[in-house]
Amino acid sequence: MQAMPSIVEADRRCHHASGDAQMGRLFPDDALVKRPTEERASNQVETTARFRVLGVDPGSRFTGYGVLDKFGNQLTFVAAGRIVAGTGDFGERLDTIYEGLTQIISTYQPNAAAVEGLFHHRNVDSALKLGHARGVALLACHRGGLSPVEYSPAVVKQAVVGNGRAEKGQVQHMIRIILGIRDEVLAEDAADALAIAICHAYRVRSALV
Repeated sequence: MQAMPSIVEADRRCHHASGDAQMGRLFPDDALVKRPTEERASNQVETTARFRVLGVDPGSRFTGYGVLDKFGNQLTFVAAGRIVAGTGDFGERLDTIYEGLTQIISTYQPNAAAVEGLFHHRNVDSALKLGHARGVALLACHRGGLSPVEYSPAVVKQAVVGNGRAEKGQVQHMIRIILGIRDEVLAEDAADALAIAICHAYRVRSALV
């Protein structure tokens, strides 16, 4: 299995740790990211196929990602973290986002991807940068053989919490309940990406499930 690039931060529990410490790396602090699906799926009927979903929360500095598996009606946490693009040259930051997502797709091999769609932003410059980051995320998914679906923040909150105006704390609380994440710390970007993945998993209709 390929090692994660140094610009990808996995919040916790991941055995793919590698990279240059000077650039930042995948941190294996043993609490969040990799939880073998076999732990949750051991009681599943063998004929139930896994359907893996990647959620992406694009950002010009940090891009969150969340991966989960769907077995029938059951959702199982796989991984979460963020791609650190930093604050340098904007073109290089976009390249970092693309390379990071490409490696994540290669590592986790999702069957589907969902990306947070555009929403109103008061700062025009920030909105433009976010739009570029989102475009790169969509491109990485398409190049990885996926057809990403876009969801607005309100639609994601409605799917996860049942309230399109829910606060971030409410969303994180429901993510923990749905995926069985207990005491681990979830970075905001990673939590948002997991919420997007959950939203898509609830809506998807696949022959694999």
